[in-house]
Amino acid sequence: MSPDFTPALSLDLGATPPGRPDHGQRPAETGDTAVHDVVIVGSGPAGYTAAIYTARADLNPIVLAGSVTAGGDLMNTTDVENYPGFTDGIMGPELMATMQAQAERFGADVRYEDAIKLELEGPIKEITVEGGEVLRARTVILATGSAYRELGLEDEKRLSGHGVSWCATCDGFFFKGQNIAVVGGGDSAIEEATFLTKFADKVTLIHRRDEFRASEIMQKRAFDDPKIEILWNKRVIGISGEAKVEELSLEDTVTGEVGALPVTGLFVAIGSDPRTHLFKDQVEITAEGTVAVDARSSRTSLPGVFAAGDVLDSTYRQAVTAAGSGCVAAIDVEHYLATVKA
Repeated sequence: MSPDFTPALSLDLGATPPGRPDHGQRPAETGDTAVHDVVIVGSGPAGYTAAIYTARADLNPIVLAGSVTAGGDLMNTTDVENYPGFTDGIMGPELMATMQAQAERFGADVRYEDAIKLELEGPIKEITVEGGEVLRARTVILATGSAYRELGLEDEKRLSGHGVSWCATCDGFFFKGQNIAVVGGGDSAIEEATFLTKFADKVTLIHRRDEFRASEIMQKRAFDDPKIEILWNKRVIGISGEAKVEELSLEDTVTGEVGALPVTGLFVAIGSDPRTHLFKDQVEITAEGTVAVDARSSRTSLPGVFAAGDVLDSTYRQAVTAAGSGCVAAIDVEHYLATVKA
């Protein structure tokens, strides 16, 4: 979130802000034998939309929003200009706060907790929450989203938090007056680079090809920004520095020539991978690594288990499509429960 962000809406969300954990909020309960109609694992546009629909259907959803990841990737996004209904755009965290408040208005139980184990076989599913509580449910909606992709370089993790970052809105403030780099060629990379020009003296945008895959409007922003320099046909093959990032090693993807780029920060924006580690051995997974669903539905290979958002979408990956799939999942859950109970 940018430092000058002021919410346009006044939201009474209790003592814990959306997307922020309150570790003293709920003690661990291991003796709960209730069977819930639906548990939603994850949040973001998909999870919160599913919560709105299932709550309005009197299904009393429990939403395991995550202790750190509540709200999903939009919590790290500045202006969202392509979500319908907001003429002048809306800040990502504000959009998520509004969705969460809407879900809670209808009775959704949003918890800032992480699921650590899922047992999805059989008519009653079991979801183990960090701390020991086991939730039992007739249906589960998987809305776990995706995780930032890494470059896979030797010093990438070592220098994480010391110049290497995956979130401009989280860390951009710390690079005031510095020369930094962003690697990537999609909308998110250009958004990161553009946002970082608020703080840095210079932002070098590194792309391994000779053209962006970003939308035209985003490309124009990069081309028109005097603080952004674009390096085409380059890939980062090394990150060096003792206590913090000092230099990048770049390889020309055409000639193979290797050069150095002095920078004090590197922001990685090369996409993300679906978060399926909790259930990839239980439900069918596609070749792209996403959850496989039946045609245009949200139905996975297991009865009573549904998926929504980026965890099933390897193509569009937009907030509005994630929200739409959350709606689909909620309606599929309603139909499934009606059939089971009948």
